[in-house]
Amino acid sequence: MSATRTAVRTHWVAIRAMLLFTLVLGVGYTLVVTAIGQLAFPARANGSLVANADGDTVGSALIGQSFTDAAGDPLPEWFQPRPSAAGDGYDAAASGASNLGPENPDLIALIEERRAQVAAFNGVSPQDVPADAVTASASGLDPHISPEYARLQVARVAEARGLPEAEVRALVESRIQARDLGYLGEPTVNVLQLNLALAELEG
Repeated sequence: MSATRTAVRTHWVAIRAMLLFTLVLGVGYTLVVTAIGQLAFPARANGSLVANADGDTVGSALIGQSFTDAAGDPLPEWFQPRPSAAGDGYDAAASGASNLGPENPDLIALIEERRAQVAAFNGVSPQDVPADAVTASASGLDPHISPEYARLQVARVAEARGLPEAEVRALVESRIQARDLGYLGEPTVNVLQLNLALAELEG
């Protein structure tokens, strides 16, 4: 009888401990962390959504997107992002890279094809095309391009929109994001935010 009581008491203590820790760690901790995120970093906690001048959500600052026509061809009046291997392009549900090695002949051929297309589209020499214009990121969702790739597109965008090239170039320079903490990573340009600023500049 004593052994049975001890076993029941032990099980009851275990059940109460499980319920307590479920409430504290499973519910309480989650609510506290969510509250801190909403209070301290509301934009980031909600997906870093980006709105246009009319207040309509047009994307996220964390996920790239294509600026193409119905046929999938790049639109000359917009700055173009780097390629994406995520699904049909910037598919957040299929994030990933091609996983092809740098010596893979298919990847080399694809890069050379992209290099020729980017050069022709922007009216520059293939040697002037930066690496991020022809290679996808590891996630396939990178919303940024290098300042070099953004500058390469200035003349084409300015011509397509009938804007002074100097004005579009100044816009690009104003949108360059410095290295994190001053030394981590490389300077970047967020394509979606740049294109929104471009639309506001014209309009």
